[in-house]
Amino acid sequence: MNRIYLDHAATTPMRPEVLEAMMPFFRDQYGNPSSIYQTGRGAQKALDQARDKAAELIGANPREIVFTSGGSEADNLAIKGVAYALRSKGNHIITSAIEHHAVYHTCKYLEKNGFRLTVLPVDADGLVDPAAVASALTSDTILVSIMHANNEIGTIQPIAEIGEILRKRSILFHTDAVQTVGHIPVNVDQLGVDLLSLSAHKFYGPKGVGALYVRRGTRLDPLIHGGAQERNRRAGTENVAGIVGMTTALGLAMEEMEGEARRQQELRDMLIEGILRNIPHTRLNGHPKQRLPGNVNLCFEFIEGESLLLNLDMKGIAASSGSACTSGSLEPSHVLLALGLPHAIAHGSLRLTLGRDTSVPDIQAVIDVLPGIVDKLRQMSPLYDAEAMRKAQSVR
Repeated sequence: MNRIYLDHAATTPMRPEVLEAMMPFFRDQYGNPSSIYQTGRGAQKALDQARDKAAELIGANPREIVFTSGGSEADNLAIKGVAYALRSKGNHIITSAIEHHAVYHTCKYLEKNGFRLTVLPVDADGLVDPAAVASALTSDTILVSIMHANNEIGTIQPIAEIGEILRKRSILFHTDAVQTVGHIPVNVDQLGVDLLSLSAHKFYGPKGVGALYVRRGTRLDPLIHGGAQERNRRAGTENVAGIVGMTTALGLAMEEMEGEARRQQELRDMLIEGILRNIPHTRLNGHPKQRLPGNVNLCFEFIEGESLLLNLDMKGIAASSGSACTSGSLEPSHVLLALGLPHAIAHGSLRLTLGRDTSVPDIQAVIDVLPGIVDKLRQMSPLYDAEAMRKAQSVR
């Protein structure tokens, strides 16, 4: 059976070119970049080149790049690092109700430890209103963290507009760009951000490596103390092989981005139209147009998302019901609840996220298979029976 992988928002397969670029740093150029002998200097040169490349691709200066173990660490470093560095200046942090848990839980942790937190609502499409950000600002606001695009529903936020508001007030701005870097244009100056998180495994790089952009002059307390690596902002011997792999993957993604985004958007729209046309009691979640090129998120009334995923898996289709980081939770998605969906509908969610290898036959296979699965599950649902009975009575 040919497997169809439609969970690229959770992780992507590593490209062969990326693995090839990484291999020398496992076998031959294995030196510690902090060492002064030749083997170490070779590793340091590779690290410097990777830093230069990462900075260039997002419009930053190499000195502004901090390599991390991934997006979650980058988010934690940005938020906790700024919060503790600026605690004498203020203690107010602003975020949104649909942030990834790496941001949301970090902010809630700080709230438990003496900081004041404002969580902004979103509209029915998942958009944060820049005017609401402006209204929430106070004299002791030190940081705003709003994600560039949502990992579940794909809605792209008006980051540049929010950034302009915050620049006028000299308030630091962090964005979690884990879902956007390598997929849509990302330039730190055009977005107007002071801190930006990214993760390699979302754009066909290795897992366990990411980066945080920190605008020059931004005060930041380190999370990890020890050596002087990463300009004293992140102690520990750098993952040279992973960092080389990440910047190789990012370079390839940026070269192909425009054409690949257009291709995925066409497939995305084909998938959305085919599902909504063939399956009643279904709704699209997220902004219909202002969304990531490869993101499709839907709710199917009267069924559970977990049952849907298991049935799709038996048909050879890998998908998710939301964030991979919360797949073990029995609670409905906090993102869907923030859109105003009731629990019963939010439980019936499905996220299909496309990638480089997704084809028209893959999309057509989902459109062909999904209606039968949904119908089978609805026939077993007491909620669906109640709806059918209600309709029958209304016809009489």
